[in-house]
Amino acid sequence: MRLTCTVNGTEQHVDDVWEGESLLYVLRERMGLPGSKNACEQGECGSCTVYLDGLPVCACLVAAGQAEGRQVGTVEGLADPEALHPVQQAFLDAGAVQCGFCTPGLLVATHDLITRHGRPSDAETREALAGNLCRCTGYEKILDAVRLAADRMAEPTAGGDR
Repeated sequence: MRLTCTVNGTEQHVDDVWEGESLLYVLRERMGLPGSKNACEQGECGSCTVYLDGLPVCACLVAAGQAEGRQVGTVEGLADPEALHPVQQAFLDAGAVQCGFCTPGLLVATHDLITRHGRPSDAETREALAGNLCRCTGYEKILDAVRLAADRMAEPTAGGDR
C-alpha cells in the first residue's frame, strides 16, 4: 500500500508499505527519521513517542496504515533550522541527556506536557512522563530539565509558542 501523511509539516509518500509495519519502522527506515528509538516494541518504554494528530503515541504500537492522511510530529520536528527547541536545549543544559536512547521520547512527552500545562508541578511531570523509562539519569535531572524548559517557554522571547 502507499502511505501518505504529513510528517513535521511536510507531506510524505511511502510506497510498498506492508500493513503490519509500525509507524516507527516507516519513520526510521523508510523516511530516514531516526530520532524516535526502537527499544521495547511493546509501548512500555516511551522511546518511540511521536505526535499523531497532536496527541503523543508510541509509534511502535501504531500500524503505519493508521497514519494515512494524518499529521505526524517527531522529535526532529521540534527544532527549527536556526536553533534547538527550548525543551531540547533545557535537556542539554540540565544534564538530562545521558546515553540518549530515551531522550527523543522524553522530549516529545515533555513538549506535550508543557504545551498543555505551562508550568507543571513535579507530580504532574512525574505522571506525564511515567511512560518514559530512563536507566541512566535517575530522573532528577529530567525533572530539572522540565522545570527549566517550562520557565524558558513561558518567557515571551523563548519560543514558547512553538
